Amino acid sequence: MNKPFQFKEFTISQDRCAMKIGTDSVLLGAWTSLKNNPFSVLDIGAGTGVLGLMLAQRSNAEAIEALEIDAEAYEQCSENFENSPWADRLFCYHASLLEFVEEIEDKYDLIICNPPFYSEDYKTDNNARDLARFNDAMPFEHLAYAVSQLLSEDGLFSVVVPFKEEKNLIDLGFRVGLFPNRLTQVKGNLDSEIKRSLLEFSFKEDEIKNSELIIETSRHKYTEDYINLTKDFYLKM
Repeated sequence: MNKPFQFKEFTISQDRCAMKIGTDSVLLGAWTSLKNNPFSVLDIGAGTGVLGLMLAQRSNAEAIEALEIDAEAYEQCSENFENSPWADRLFCYHASLLEFVEEIEDKYDLIICNPPFYSEDYKTDNNARDLARFNDAMPFEHLAYAVSQLLSEDGLFSVVVPFKEEKNLIDLGFRVGLFPNRLTQVKGNLDSEIKRSLLEFSFKEDEIKNSELIIETSRHKYTEDYINLTKDFYLKM
């Protein structure tokens, strides 16, 4: 798992990051809308930096910034940015989300986040992995508040969460004036339960566009929808 992950247009080193490249990040990076031609992008909790790199490949955004609290992951993200074809448009900050909100006066046209998920109470022996996986590192309340402060008036916030957290995040969004505009529920295959929710929020209340995405028809046989979404990134698609 520590080998570099090769995408079509860039490579990610991940040996120093607790959370490796996973389907969630790639789905989110490919699914996120660029319809408002963002000038500035912020990735909250960047890890390896994969989301910033995907958006650099997909968009003309001039300023793509990332935020990472873990020192090792921050170093790795910065390296991955520097080694990419878009180094001049990418920058990573080493700070906590709440520190960042207090210090930064900029607003972002697009904010993207694949947040730490697991709200269960158990911990493993790997502290870095725990920090990356457990949302006590970044509670959804902090995330919703931060986005409400950092998002530009016409901006979009794009996030992936476990399906069981979908309603919670929508409720938190309402409290800070963010409305869900687009929702895609993700299933591993036709018969499996909904596993993830991809959500897009803005300050504008609109009818939600709902859809479903199924990843596989059978083991390693991918659906047309999934291939179309990810083919610009995965080598074998």
